[in-house]
Amino acid sequence: MSTRGTITHGLRRKLAALSALAMGAALAVAIPTTASAAAARVDNPYVGAKAYVNPDWSAKAAAEPGGSVIANEPGFVWMDRIAAIQGSAQAMSLREHLNTALRQGANLFQVVIYDLPGRDCAALASNGELGPTELSRYKTEYINPISAILADPAYANLRIVTIIEPDSLPNLVTNAGGSAGSTDACATMKANGNYEKGVGYALHTLGAIPNVYNYVDAAHHGWLGWDSNFVPAAQEFKKAATSEGATVADVTGFIVNTANYSALKEPNFKVTDTVNGTQVRQSKWIDWNYYVDELSFAQALRTELVNQGFASNIGMLIDTARNGWGGTQRPAGPGPQTSVDAYVDGGRVDRRIHAGNWCNQSGAGIGERPTTAPAAGIDAYVWAKPPGESDGNSAPVANDEGKGFDRMCDPTYTGNGRNGNSLTGALPNSPLAGHWFSAQFQELVRNAYPALGGGNGGGSDTQAPTAPTGVTVTAKTSGSVSLSWTASTDNVGVSGYDVFRGGVRVGSPTTTSYTDTGLTASTTYSYTVKAKDAAGNVSAASAAVSATTSAGGGTGTGSLKVQYKNTDSSPTDNQIRMGLQLVNTGSTSVDLSTVKVRYWFTPEAGSSTFGTACDYAVIGCGNLSLGVKSSGTSAAGASHYLEVGFGSSTLAAGASTGEMQLRLNKSDWSNFNEADDYSRSTNTSYADSTKIGVYVAGALAWGTAP
Repeated sequence: MSTRGTITHGLRRKLAALSALAMGAALAVAIPTTASAAAARVDNPYVGAKAYVNPDWSAKAAAEPGGSVIANEPGFVWMDRIAAIQGSAQAMSLREHLNTALRQGANLFQVVIYDLPGRDCAALASNGELGPTELSRYKTEYINPISAILADPAYANLRIVTIIEPDSLPNLVTNAGGSAGSTDACATMKANGNYEKGVGYALHTLGAIPNVYNYVDAAHHGWLGWDSNFVPAAQEFKKAATSEGATVADVTGFIVNTANYSALKEPNFKVTDTVNGTQVRQSKWIDWNYYVDELSFAQALRTELVNQGFASNIGMLIDTARNGWGGTQRPAGPGPQTSVDAYVDGGRVDRRIHAGNWCNQSGAGIGERPTTAPAAGIDAYVWAKPPGESDGNSAPVANDEGKGFDRMCDPTYTGNGRNGNSLTGALPNSPLAGHWFSAQFQELVRNAYPALGGGNGGGSDTQAPTAPTGVTVTAKTSGSVSLSWTASTDNVGVSGYDVFRGGVRVGSPTTTSYTDTGLTASTTYSYTVKAKDAAGNVSAASAAVSATTSAGGGTGTGSLKVQYKNTDSSPTDNQIRMGLQLVNTGSTSVDLSTVKVRYWFTPEAGSSTFGTACDYAVIGCGNLSLGVKSSGTSAAGASHYLEVGFGSSTLAAGASTGEMQLRLNKSDWSNFNEADDYSRSTNTSYADSTKIGVYVAGALAWGTAP
């Protein structure tokens, strides 16, 4: 797979040999040949789900030192060539995987769709079997047979999550002409349009199956995080998602960091930091990128994708299988402030030589375990790339799998324009892409972050954390309930918590608080919380706590308020314009990355998609994210809202963001009638507005919701 600024990931073929591992999940359940009714479609397929564990991978992991700690983690099955659909004596077929999922009692199955014509035009280790012009074969010999299997009524009660074609569309943005990373192969694929057509056909065909949830691969921050790539990539995704009969409705969401190593979070610096007057963005490592980690990139990209016309409820996945970066080399805090490079290099947890390095990276570790709804806009952390599968061979290897030798997998190679002419950082003696790489797996276990059982991988931690206590309802609105609790303790360490609503898991935070959203007004819900550690031990449930949502809205009483002025003299023109400023009335600073401001309105007739713009902001328009979403309420004047988000900064006690001049329009530029809009007022100088909502961590902190 390639990545911008540089990158590429070697991929895989299915793991060999069927497992003899006696997995507790492999229950003796008869496989149905029909299904009376498919499971109801849900917004986030990971909520309340039991995901399939691939027994092939599980057996290999369990056989490695320390591997049993993670051997039962769920991951994706890769369909990386036509033959993988039917399987072989050494590899399970797609149907065999699905049948095994039913025997395990799973209700979630994850599969990677990965065989485009001219696949991965920027790398050799993961090239595919189809030539650049073989779109017809892709449709008839690959997508159609997969679709026929997934549509079998026997699997109608499985939520089937797909990743659509890693390393395809981003290459058209970054590697198809004019840059150091460009290749003739990528230029060919951009010219013939077969990446876009293939992705569109896969989305349209698989999206027609009611229980399939399509997530499109969206590279990672070290590939698309520059302003020259960010919006063009979102536009490219929209183009593909409306090709070959597909619509944006065929897209459940997007995934970032597939098979890559980019850190989930960089805890020791922010992109807005400065050292001796020099911005962190100017450091050699960040190289003017707007993002330093995958979580911030995924959340910002989601906002831009909604701006481009994707549904407001799309979710993001992040592949955390190999981006843990723990072990003895993990920095304990920020680097020295002697220079911006020393500050970043001394504090960054991503220890790669260059962010463009992608093949079998030395020093990498297992990352966050698969987790549901861990952060705003994130459907799940997942393991898309099975730990232990090689990215590519470190020296030429004759093979019949169509996989070439990419020098980025050679630890002696001194690099190219895509990795700043740096050493590759690849591990030596690696096998073909997709083949088991024992040395890499053992290193990933040693360097896991959070650490695995025993703190060093391979431990035998069997002690569960204590049950959470003091579960309390801290806030509620008509559509959300916020909870907090006292931290649990563990002999090794608590890695996170699972929150259950009515016995169904709805979130897996790593902190001692959680906000459950999308609820119904005037409804009582019951919650319990369990703690878990890195070895997979889970505590008993906390005492249950009940909460009844507010009736038709709710009033915030927090330490923030929003002030508004009307900058639009005509209520019936084709734009809604306003001035806003956020004020901290409390005695402590507020983390603005947790804050959202909502202005409710109705679009009347015309287009259902919108454009947004920031004309001026004291804090800088680049520090704001804007998007229009459906409110899901029937309240008068409030069918939609403009949501304003903020970058990673703080608002000091008693301070204001200063003026933010904002506007929005329908995509067809038809007129609004603002006179009845819920949040609109006629004051032309700033005044407190209680009909504009301020949300902190998803809970209403100011204003009255419609």
